[in-house]
Amino acid sequence: MTTEPTHVTNFLRNIVEEDLKSGKHKTIVTRFPPEPNGYLHIGHAKSICLNFGLARDFGGRCHLRFDDTNPVKEETEYIESIKESVSWLGFDWGGHMYYASDYFDQLYMWAEHLISQGKAYVDDLTAEQIREYRGTLTEPGKESPHRNRSVEENLDLFRRMREGEFPEGSKVLRARIDMASPNMNLRDPVMYRIIHAPHPHVGDKWRIYPMYDYAHGQSDAIEGITHSICTLEFEDHRPLYEWFLENLPVPHKPRQYEFSRLNLTYAVMSKRKLLQLVQDGDVAGWDDPRMPTLMGLRRRGYTPESIRSFCERIGVGRSDSWIEMGLLEECVREDLNERAPRAMAVLRPLKLVIENYPEDRVDEFEAANHPQKPEMGTRKISFCREVYIEQDDFMEEPVKGFHRLALGQEVRLRNAYIVKCTDVVKDAAGNVTEVRCTYDPDTHTGGPAAGRKVKGTIHWVSARHALAAEVRLYDRLFADPNPSGDDWKSCLNSKSVEVVTAMLEPGLRNAAPEERVQFERQGYFCADMKDSRPGAPVFNRTVTLRDSWSKPGK
Repeated sequence: MTTEPTHVTNFLRNIVEEDLKSGKHKTIVTRFPPEPNGYLHIGHAKSICLNFGLARDFGGRCHLRFDDTNPVKEETEYIESIKESVSWLGFDWGGHMYYASDYFDQLYMWAEHLISQGKAYVDDLTAEQIREYRGTLTEPGKESPHRNRSVEENLDLFRRMREGEFPEGSKVLRARIDMASPNMNLRDPVMYRIIHAPHPHVGDKWRIYPMYDYAHGQSDAIEGITHSICTLEFEDHRPLYEWFLENLPVPHKPRQYEFSRLNLTYAVMSKRKLLQLVQDGDVAGWDDPRMPTLMGLRRRGYTPESIRSFCERIGVGRSDSWIEMGLLEECVREDLNERAPRAMAVLRPLKLVIENYPEDRVDEFEAANHPQKPEMGTRKISFCREVYIEQDDFMEEPVKGFHRLALGQEVRLRNAYIVKCTDVVKDAAGNVTEVRCTYDPDTHTGGPAAGRKVKGTIHWVSARHALAAEVRLYDRLFADPNPSGDDWKSCLNSKSVEVVTAMLEPGLRNAAPEERVQFERQGYFCADMKDSRPGAPVFNRTVTLRDSWSKPGK
């Protein structure tokens, strides 16, 4: 594993430490067990960092295991994206990558073992009938009329299910536990269902597939997992997890522990909802930079270091809580502030013409790549008679406190000269299309008037040398901090992306995919890893320089 050890304590670290100290375990084995039915999201990052981090910090190992028990919803694309995301986040499973489907033969044999012990039976009830018979939280369930079939009949039916003799939905295998249990999960849960579909990992071998609750704990047992860590919604499943382990001849008995899942504002963490966004065309795929998936965050420009820092800051506990999106954004700001070189980019160009500057002249100025890190070096930037500035940096009738460019007002062009606005050019509709200025030639760095003070400094790009490039201004996908309910999609932010043609420093022409940069005064940006081409980068805004969402009315 490539990540740094962490020393932040939590209740799970304390449990592991005590188990090792007492000799209960000589080494710890954890696992990260995603279902390959979608891309991993930021909530999974918390589990990844926890499971791999514990193994790293205590000298154990962490397995990557695909809990691939439903071939209808699983795809090879999801498997590959999961492997890529875990690796990108900075963790290495070594030779310990497994699939629950690797254990299907063993799981089947153990299912027959339960049948032979009278602890499992084949049921003909439909899924709807099974729900009706299960009862409620206040009323016990009702036994299926097929619950007391003989061992011989159950084994015969189960083997015929395996051979594909029966149609989907016609029969299931259920554990025979207690229909009156106060824990709904113990009311004869389904262990196997019939699915006539090929499996992405094991092909056409099976016509029956185990349920997650059955496969999961036994996979842990086969792999020798010591600490089976999951989120709090599985706390009520723990008695079932333990029932299977107690009633099967498993080689090892892991222990399940639960922690609170990540709930992030302005986002949805349900893979079902994320899939719906993709299928409905609300986003451009699972890796759309507005999505909370790890591939989406990566494409947007988030660094693995910033996500690991975020997971460390939110901590690990047993109380569900909401985490502000602003904290995730602040983590990437802090990381990129340290590592991202600076450049100038004009997102909404307005031409500025310096009337007393020679038409054929080009000046070159030296600019720091990072104001606090001289070791990152400098770059040359060209300056000529015509430059682009931001439309927002000019106001024909300035309001009080506006210290940028206005008629009769001076401003410094960053790393260059002081200019004074003398006139404007307008189109037929009265919109300003060009501003005219004069410059003070003595005000450049090293010039006799370099120290002359003005109230405002703005960025610019030489019109003659500028690179025109597509820039995507991404924002939060939802306008409501808690998109929920049946109409959760009504909370989608209609301004979550704006595409502009910006004018950039020419040195950005050959930006490599995933190269990150701060556009001065604008925010942090990343060359898109899919759409950028040599000589034609496409930049995605990762995050603004400040949190604009904290302002009233956002």
